[in-house]
Amino acid sequence: MRHSLMTLFAIAMAAVLLAGTVPAAAQTPVTAADIQRLQDNAGEIAGTIANLRNRDPRLADSLQPRLEELRDEVTYLKVKLRKETGVSRAEYIDLLDRLDRLRSDARGRPAPPPPETRASATEIPVGTEFDVRLQTRLNSGTAKVEDRFDATTLTAYSKDGRVLVPAGSVMRGVVNSVTPAGRGLDRKGSMTLLFDRFSIEGRTYSIRATVTQALQGQDDNGRIATGAGVGAIIGGILGGFKGALAGILIGGGGTIAATEGKDVDLPAGTVLRVRMDSPLELGQ
Repeated sequence: MRHSLMTLFAIAMAAVLLAGTVPAAAQTPVTAADIQRLQDNAGEIAGTIANLRNRDPRLADSLQPRLEELRDEVTYLKVKLRKETGVSRAEYIDLLDRLDRLRSDARGRPAPPPPETRASATEIPVGTEFDVRLQTRLNSGTAKVEDRFDATTLTAYSKDGRVLVPAGSVMRGVVNSVTPAGRGLDRKGSMTLLFDRFSIEGRTYSIRATVTQALQGQDDNGRIATGAGVGAIIGGILGGFKGALAGILIGGGGTIAATEGKDVDLPAGTVLRVRMDSPLELGQ
């Protein structure tokens, strides 16, 4: 009897220890080797698209922007791993899955779509756009990779009648790449801006968001708001925007390029339209 009790006790302890190790394994930190795997996958996909161009140039052209955007995101995670507290396993798996889907598309075998999930009442879904105002000037002639900047939301975001993001919430971004203008009209300045932090009512969340437009707002006297100290009250408050900011063009992945041979210049107060590229759950 005593031997049987000891055996049962040993089995129970082993089960407890095993159960305690599962969450830890699920939260294995992302390493430099993981990021290298993403880079290797992107390189393999680039070769697949290059071969596809001989057979189906139209499809290859449609896939190339997706590859460039994913490469930017891999670079972003690499910088984040080196400079920040680390990269979450969820971010890594999401990017790995998207690379796999692109590889399948390039090979002519579309990957099955991810299973549909019902968003919670406190989730900000992918594709949600926020209009934010820059707090400091950004210029491709002076900015450096990994420079930090802040922007504040101009209007509240509500869902099902509940305000989830009050106006004045702070988005924090990083300069992911920058090219200053050179000599001649063909040497245009450019910057890639990414947003990775969102401070809402005293809590800070990790996000993934990119710039889709740079806009001119208007202050409470109807004037164009483009500089520091100008109160840019826009959107639904005073009847909309004045249109896209002149002199720049925004491409995939948040890259902002000058349309002439000069540097991109975004004064403090510039309004950026920012798209959420990953969902944000505020209820946790």
